Amino acid sequence: MSKMITLTIDGRKITASEGEKLLWVALENGIYIPNLCAIKENNRLSASCRLCFVEVEGLAAPVTSCTLPVSEGMVVKTRSPRVDRLVQTAFELLLSHHRLECSSCSKNGSCELQKIAKERGLKLRVKRFKPLDYETEVDDSPKTFVFDRSKCVLCGRCIWICRNIAKVGAIGFSRRGLERVVSTFGDVPLAESPCTECGLCVEACPGAALARVQA
Repeated sequence: MSKMITLTIDGRKITASEGEKLLWVALENGIYIPNLCAIKENNRLSASCRLCFVEVEGLAAPVTSCTLPVSEGMVVKTRSPRVDRLVQTAFELLLSHHRLECSSCSKNGSCELQKIAKERGLKLRVKRFKPLDYETEVDDSPKTFVFDRSKCVLCGRCIWICRNIAKVGAIGFSRRGLERVVSTFGDVPLAESPCTECGLCVEACPGAALARVQA
């Protein structure tokens, strides 16, 4: 059985299992930390979205909470000038990859990007970075959902779910750097891939890159 420890998050004393990741401890105790790529069941998180930074007493620089195990006496701040700057920069970088058309989007009102913006007082627009040329091609070959790359934030949730929960592995990351995308092997349409249309990837998507076909 895991040893129980006590830590402090934003001035609150919290009891948790030693070694549990800080992100989940905070969220389960009603303390919001922005995140997009984290999946609790995934033990090998990449911290790729760079949104869950916190400051920990004794550490010289902010750290990602999804990768940090909690320990006895840990003192954490989820907000600080350094943390807020890092989160704002990461959020704007994500938006520079994302076609913003919230009013007509199927996820309007339930989008996790909108939630992050509201919680942290951020704007859903790109100010400091030049928006990338959007991949406008939409894969509507499946019968039950569509895949719009221009709305993908590269969180990798769909890939992990497809491989580890659905046990299919129809999608993965391809290309590198700014050209990185989620695609099928050989970039064939999803209907020509091993995809079973189970819908788990759609449920995992934080935005509307993967969205169910409207009846």
